[in-house]
Amino acid sequence: MDQDNCSVTCSVVIEWTNSQGSIVKKTNHRSATLRLIRNNFREIYIEIRAEKANTITKLSLISISVFNKFMTEGKASIKFKKENCTLFLSNAPTSQLINFLKMIYIKISDQEDKVKNSLKEKLLSNKPFVGYQEISPATSTEKNRAKEKALVVSRATTTTPSPSAVKKRKRIDENENKLKPSTAKKLYENPTIEQVSEEQNRILDAVLRGKNIFFTGSAGTGKSFLLRKIIAALPPDVTIATASTGVAACHIGGITLHQFAGIGLGTANSERCFEMASRSSSATLWRKTKHLIIDEISMVDGDYFDKIEAVARHIRKNERPFGGIQLILCGDFFQLPPVSKKDKKAKFCFQSNAWTKCIHFNYELQTVYRQKDPEFIKILNNIRIGRVTDDIAKTLKATAKQKIENNGILATRLCSHVNEVEEINEFQLNELKGESKTYIAQDSDQSMTKILNQQLTVPDKLILKIGAQVMLLKNINVSNGLVNGARGVVIKFADNVPIVQFKSGIQYHAKLEKWNLKTNIGTIVCRKQIPLKLAWAFSIHKSQGLTLDCVEMCLARVFDAGQSYVALSRAQSLQSLRVLEFNNQQVWAHSDVLMFYKKFRRNLQEMEIIPVGKKQKI
Repeated sequence: MDQDNCSVTCSVVIEWTNSQGSIVKKTNHRSATLRLIRNNFREIYIEIRAEKANTITKLSLISISVFNKFMTEGKASIKFKKENCTLFLSNAPTSQLINFLKMIYIKISDQEDKVKNSLKEKLLSNKPFVGYQEISPATSTEKNRAKEKALVVSRATTTTPSPSAVKKRKRIDENENKLKPSTAKKLYENPTIEQVSEEQNRILDAVLRGKNIFFTGSAGTGKSFLLRKIIAALPPDVTIATASTGVAACHIGGITLHQFAGIGLGTANSERCFEMASRSSSATLWRKTKHLIIDEISMVDGDYFDKIEAVARHIRKNERPFGGIQLILCGDFFQLPPVSKKDKKAKFCFQSNAWTKCIHFNYELQTVYRQKDPEFIKILNNIRIGRVTDDIAKTLKATAKQKIENNGILATRLCSHVNEVEEINEFQLNELKGESKTYIAQDSDQSMTKILNQQLTVPDKLILKIGAQVMLLKNINVSNGLVNGARGVVIKFADNVPIVQFKSGIQYHAKLEKWNLKTNIGTIVCRKQIPLKLAWAFSIHKSQGLTLDCVEMCLARVFDAGQSYVALSRAQSLQSLRVLEFNNQQVWAHSDVLMFYKKFRRNLQEMEIIPVGKKQKI
């Protein structure tokens, strides 16, 4: 995406106040485009062009304050001291908003001397005013200077972008003409500014053109990363991010598909499902949604998909597929399949009646980022489709003799059953001598503790001892390898917090971190906890999305197609992997999935021949 974007489209409220702070004029635009412009005297303005009202407002970027605390929710405010005016922005695509605020900071940082020269030029020349034009893209020099300035650490706080909260703030320095350092720093620390690859950009472009799409890719190809970019590029108030599991939903900052749909497990008949989904909270969500994202689609049952498609049409009173909602589906059908019920075998989502009606464009990510070794990537690509050659079997069997431990880190055992994980971790912890320390999570809503336990990997109760094998559950410092999934061991306690040494040799003084969980009514529930989990053992299901740097597995008890592939593909490299008692029978792919991907790839080739640039009716 273009990082030099000088515009953003969102909802805008403009308030003008008198010297006492009372509102004298207020305009409200449901949709308006803001862009940065400058006149021939090099003075920068924000132009607000309201779509329906057909009005244009221009405000000079002199003596402004920007509040961006909630920019990741698509909200921000800009206070113009000179005009006694405040802009309140909401429902802005996060990436657009961040780029726009960043451009303001870059241009203002470069503006100070130019403004002085401009005033001098105005006074001394007879040069007439000739109008406005869009500002030029930021140069690399401007970007670097602004970034350097922004990353200077400052403890100044930002305010909430709401009219009531802004009124409560202390008066801002009248001569202020730039973002506060801490506010600007936030722009550069935000993950949404990371670049997408060319193949990822094709998918993002299709989404922004309103296409109903499904995109897939093997493990480690950046599917969750791209989903977060897609979410950031869409208006948050009408975009619902969901996933088939709580852990996956948490990875993309969304809710579970079941929470959103409002029909429970979907076991009732259609009429009862319509009745359940018509309840106020679910119905309101269905009606306002314009973009529905579903991650880990491989674990969504085909019959359930058909039911929610019918519910969408019924609630929205719209007979277009999914009631006219744009669908963005993501997942890998070679990974974990839907859970079958005792009396009925689950069917894949692509086998549903709704799939072909709803999904018009398919994409596949092919660049693997998790693993760097071409040999290991080739092995994983074969395992994914259920193919095990003699050479692959020989290579995997050879890993059984590898010593992958160092710095006191033992390998995490990946298990196919959750109860086995709990037994191993509890037994190993009890074997350690010494005093134990217990850390109880701080949940913002105690009634949600059970749901938080189901949907977050971080536990509500963490018991540790010196020597405990642990896994980091949050990205703390990516450049130093302190990432989600990194393996460590507790070496001591200081000031009642654990000190963990990681496989890389880096020591980390653990402190409380925060996890947010969105509910289906839009509220946020928070959990604060030490970002660690016991890691002698971990379940294959809970490991989805993780990259493990020291892992062993015995695949004798795998019971589903794709389980072995999910487990093996968590490993960062062959050198960090130990497979015990490997045999070919532990690896298989579902025949229906193989057939689906055969047709899928044929369709991909046709898409390459027929360009999809022209807008088509969905």
